[in-house]
Amino acid sequence: MMGRIGVPYVAAPVELDEVFGRAAPKILEIGFGMGETSAAIAACHPEQDYLGIEVHTPGVGSLCKLVAEMGLANQRIIQHDAVEVLREMIAPATLAGIHIFFPDPWPKKRHHKRRLLQPALVSLLASRLRPGGYLHSATDWQDYAEQMLSVLSSEVLLENTVPGYAPRPDYRPQTKFEQRGLRLGHGVWDLVFRRRSDSVDKPERDPQDEFA
Repeated sequence: MMGRIGVPYVAAPVELDEVFGRAAPKILEIGFGMGETSAAIAACHPEQDYLGIEVHTPGVGSLCKLVAEMGLANQRIIQHDAVEVLREMIAPATLAGIHIFFPDPWPKKRHHKRRLLQPALVSLLASRLRPGGYLHSATDWQDYAEQMLSVLSSEVLLENTVPGYAPRPDYRPQTKFEQRGLRLGHGVWDLVFRRRSDSVDKPERDPQDEFA
C-alpha cells in the first residue's frame, strides 16, 4: 500500500495536485499515530486531500491498512522528519489546513524544549498555510495547552479564531482514549488559528535551532 499512497522524501518542493491527481484543498497532518483519526476524517471529507507525516513504521502500516480497508483515495503518507518535509517539500502558502493532534507532551519540565510546537516551527507552519488556512492543534495536557496558546498567539501570521481555546470542531472525532479521559474528568484543549488574510511572508527561522 505504501507503494501506492507513499510519497518519498525529496529535498525540493512537490506539486501536491500531481501527488493526489487532482486540484482540491490540501490538509497536512503531523504525527498521525496509528491513523484512526486521519482515516476517519479523510473518509468523511472526500472533497479534501490529506497528507500525513509520521516517522514510526507501525503507525504508517496501520494507516495504510485503514486506507485499503476503507477504500480511501484522498490520503497520502510521507514517512520522514516533519521539519524537513515542511521546509523542503511544501511550498509557501499552499496548505488549506494543518492538523497536530495530541503531540507528545514531554511532561517533565526539563524536556519541554522537545515539545513540537515551538516558535520557529509555528512560524514555518504558518508560512505554509495559504491566507485563511487554519492550524488546528489539540492536547490533553493543560500546561502544554497553555504553552501552545502562548506560542500560537505570538505568531504574527496567525490569528485565533476564538478567544482562548476552541470548541472541538465536528470534523475531529474523539478517540476512545479521549472519551475515557473525559469521563474521568480529564480536560482536552483544542486551538484553531487561521493565517491572516492580509499577512505577508517573513524570513523563515530554522526550527532545527530550537532542538539543537
